[in-house]
Amino acid sequence: MKKYSSKRSIQILAHLLQQYGISDIIISPGSRNAPLAIHLSEIDTFNCYSIVDERSAAFVGIGMAKSEKKPVAITCTSGSAAANYYPAVTEAFYQNVPLLILTADRPTDFVDIFDGQTIRQKDLFHQHSYGDFQLLEDSKENAEDVNFDIIKKAIELCFEKQGPVHINIPLEEPLYELVSELPSFPTVEKTIRHKEYELPSNLVADWHTSQRIMLLVGTRDYSPELESQLTQLVKNHSVVVLSEANSNLYHEKFFRHIDRYIFNFTEEDYKMYAPDLLITVGQNVVSKKVKQFLRNARPKQHWHLDEVWQPDTYFSLTEKIEVKPEVFFSKLLKLINLEPRPYFNLWDVLRDKKDARHEQFLNKAEFSDFYFFNKASQTVPENYNIHFSNSSAIRYAQLFDFGKRRMYCNRGTSGIDGSTSTAMGFAIKNANPTLVITGDLSFFYDINGLWNQYIPPFVRIIIFNNGEGNIFKIIPGPGNANPNTLDEFIATKHRKHAEHLAKHFGFSYIKVEDEPTLDRVLENFFKPDLQPKILEVNTYGKNSADVQKAYFEFMKGN
Repeated sequence: MKKYSSKRSIQILAHLLQQYGISDIIISPGSRNAPLAIHLSEIDTFNCYSIVDERSAAFVGIGMAKSEKKPVAITCTSGSAAANYYPAVTEAFYQNVPLLILTADRPTDFVDIFDGQTIRQKDLFHQHSYGDFQLLEDSKENAEDVNFDIIKKAIELCFEKQGPVHINIPLEEPLYELVSELPSFPTVEKTIRHKEYELPSNLVADWHTSQRIMLLVGTRDYSPELESQLTQLVKNHSVVVLSEANSNLYHEKFFRHIDRYIFNFTEEDYKMYAPDLLITVGQNVVSKKVKQFLRNARPKQHWHLDEVWQPDTYFSLTEKIEVKPEVFFSKLLKLINLEPRPYFNLWDVLRDKKDARHEQFLNKAEFSDFYFFNKASQTVPENYNIHFSNSSAIRYAQLFDFGKRRMYCNRGTSGIDGSTSTAMGFAIKNANPTLVITGDLSFFYDINGLWNQYIPPFVRIIIFNNGEGNIFKIIPGPGNANPNTLDEFIATKHRKHAEHLAKHFGFSYIKVEDEPTLDRVLENFFKPDLQPKILEVNTYGKNSADVQKAYFEFMKGN
């Protein structure tokens, strides 16, 4: 016999989640949220997952939401448990990932009287959420009607904004009173708003008078519709499309390796290659060089396309176009002439030269992180989703061609926390296998990402372990510090390995330390197995930072 919570607020919450099709619930253990855990896990339409560490659990939720492309609910007990959600909430906020955050709380009268596990949870995520709501305790007057309206509004806001929304739920004791039957609640009339968009005529006129049109695409999920639209734009060399690994766009006329081409731009190059019309799509870009280029270029016009965010990243924003890019381009393409522009050929000549230099360097690259990424780009099966950790991993990924594989990275806030957890959440909900390519610090920082029982056997993790945060040996600035300070407090040198962690979490483990072993192992690494696998590529003492610096120095040549 099923047992449900007697709390009316929880019963209403479950009913509305069902009405809006939110079926994935991540539950972190606790007593105050026990009514939610008991109730939600008894309802057959919900897929409930137990993830102990709240910080990891929230990132797992991000991965699930990105895979399913719909909101995921996460719930935890009161106090610091809720605060542990915060890193993932900021990531979801800036990446526009729909998380419905359900934090259980002590009754409102218990705040600040030193009751256990009680903090100021109301509006906890106010700075980084699209809505903050607090339910009434069941004993309060009109609680049922008020809570119904609050939950409905919160869920619809999560759908509309495609971002995190917080519902704080004060719960009075007793917490474990259960019932075997549920009351009936009314069917919900959904009022989710959808924006209408009309293309202003002046934008069409500005398009036709612009001679140097550049589209820069940042972080975004794969969209076959957008890819088709941008393909039409480049077919006759009408525009220059710059994209990155996690832009998930694939066409031979897109410029997919920005740093290869612009890393050595001079002030004269800024002027020569600058657009007069810049159109940006998607969110955060990885390349600092392209930000520097476009901030110096100061295009006459900059249009940004996004339903939520309109950042003036390049200090030249002239049009805030609050619509899906696919909707915008579907209207634009009907009204513009796609005439060839010499601007494309200017960039194409640069690309041919730099791509040739890139291939020359690959032929002489020694065993290092750079060598590993080149080999991985050639070896990963095409059906894999690839999740990169931040810092060195995603930067290396920009330099190589991973084909048409779907690529992801937490570029909302660009932190190393949660990279593995996000990938595990994605893998749990996706039919295609998932590969994580991560640096050592990112991996060890998020080892609780492996602490869940739902990881499928086709998950693969590759750690390139250089024994430190090698990014600080690559980027300019940290090298000015005293070497001992740099190693201990910034790069954080270590001698840790993943072998025992792999065994602890039920992964098979392989270690390689040289070229022949890596070449031999990679092919078999992706074959089916009963366990997920970890491959650790040790590049200790291989001067990976020097190899990357040598690469860019070589790329300066003609």
